[in-house]
Amino acid sequence: MTLAERFDTWAQQHQQKGEEKGGGLLLRRLLVRRFGALPSEIVAQITAATWVQLERWAERVLDAASLEEVFRP
Repeated sequence: MTLAERFDTWAQQHQQKGEEKGGGLLLRRLLVRRFGALPSEIVAQITAATWVQLERWAERVLDAASLEEVFRP
């Protein structure tokens, strides 16, 4: 693998991590506004989530009647 290829791989990984972090922060803000303070377990779950999980939960925020509904399997 060339140096340029390694750099491209590194850049893509860091971009994805940045998107996940930003998505997680936005989701937390939406959840707090809708349901109030978040339990530490939920914050940890959001922090460890993938982009796909964050998108799924963010879509549920609009219709969920409870925090548990947002995070149902």
